[in-house]
Amino acid sequence: MAKKTLRDVELAGKRVLMRVDFNVPMAKDGSGKITDDTRIVAALPSIKYVLEQGASLVLMSHLGRPKGKGYEAEFSLKPVAEELAKQLGRPVAFAPDCMAADEIVAAMKPGDVTLLENTRFYKAEDGKVKKDDEKKGIHLTEEEYQAKKAELKEKRAAMAKKLASYGDVYANDAFGTAHRAHASTAVVADYLRPAVSGFLLEKEIKFLGDAVENPVRPFVAILGGAKVSDKLKVIKNLLNKVDTLIVGGGMAYTFLKAQGMKVGASLCEDDQLGYAKEMLEAAAAKGIKFLLPVDNVVADKFPAEKDASDITMKVTEGDIEDGWMGLDIGPKTIALFSEAVKAAKTVVWNGPMGCFEFAPLAKGTFGVCDAVATVKANGGMSIIGGGDSVSAVKKSGKAAEMSHISTGGGASLEYLEGKVLPGVAALDEK
Repeated sequence: MAKKTLRDVELAGKRVLMRVDFNVPMAKDGSGKITDDTRIVAALPSIKYVLEQGASLVLMSHLGRPKGKGYEAEFSLKPVAEELAKQLGRPVAFAPDCMAADEIVAAMKPGDVTLLENTRFYKAEDGKVKKDDEKKGIHLTEEEYQAKKAELKEKRAAMAKKLASYGDVYANDAFGTAHRAHASTAVVADYLRPAVSGFLLEKEIKFLGDAVENPVRPFVAILGGAKVSDKLKVIKNLLNKVDTLIVGGGMAYTFLKAQGMKVGASLCEDDQLGYAKEMLEAAAAKGIKFLLPVDNVVADKFPAEKDASDITMKVTEGDIEDGWMGLDIGPKTIALFSEAVKAAKTVVWNGPMGCFEFAPLAKGTFGVCDAVATVKANGGMSIIGGGDSVSAVKKSGKAAEMSHISTGGGASLEYLEGKVLPGVAALDEK
């Protein structure tokens, strides 16, 4: 069922508590300069709508991966508050402690905006505990582990309750963290209703949900990246949905080896060969096309230089010789994959075809990108599912030619796995 959105609730005179994803990249020099404001810009439609409706707005987000032990300057959201004020053309108050913002929030009037400090400065935000942590020398007994889990769950609930006290309405517009059952993303909705979706989250659910559950066929999924183990459940789930599954990148070599091909020194997960065989057999039994590389760009070693000038490369069909490693798909594979993509009406792409960070090894990823860019122009739907695929599309200059570019790497992957996302599940049904 569809979730309620900001449009479905009365906002005038209310205070809206909104979870956004302001986890933006910062300059490494400690200047607090934001190097890419994409996530801030993506949240603006929801923010502006709330303010136009005559409500005040309390924003919460995380930034980076602080340890949950209090304030860490490099992960402060203060520079984001300043940038947001510029983008909105109005002041944005900053609460230096997300758990002690009562005074600032109480003084807010309609049209006011406050950004809370990083929610992950508190361990209670994620409420996670490790049973064994080799680095810290922690080894808990089952009893200790369960007691610690219960304690942190209680603290997470208390944090969610505190955050909920800042608003009359809760809105989640952070798809990038919707797969986390954190205090600010899901648990807060236990203490604050109505709980609705922002426009960015609504868009993500619509595009990914429609693509996976009600695709216009032919439906082609392209998976790439380094490891099969990262996408085990995605492959399994998509084999029940797609007409064609394309696998490239480092993960392809595990499938090629499972078919009996020699892969030389290429990345290969031998412990996943059984799984790879199982998936290939499942695809054959269902009549699904499972496309793998037919030629590869191989090198004598992994490049250390940005221009890959320190390696020797060649294109190989069939077996890869010992001592050589596959680092990109070859020209025949680009043509094979592109043909399948151009015939599709729905395409979902997650993961590059090779080491596209090095210019001489980007031809495969950019070749597939060119093909995906034709889908929208031909009346189809093309969805880029987060992570490195987004970087590749932006780098290729084809971003405007895609139907939808997801803002959530891990979240879009879990959505493709068929998982229920806690941050979405917590919201009110229409």
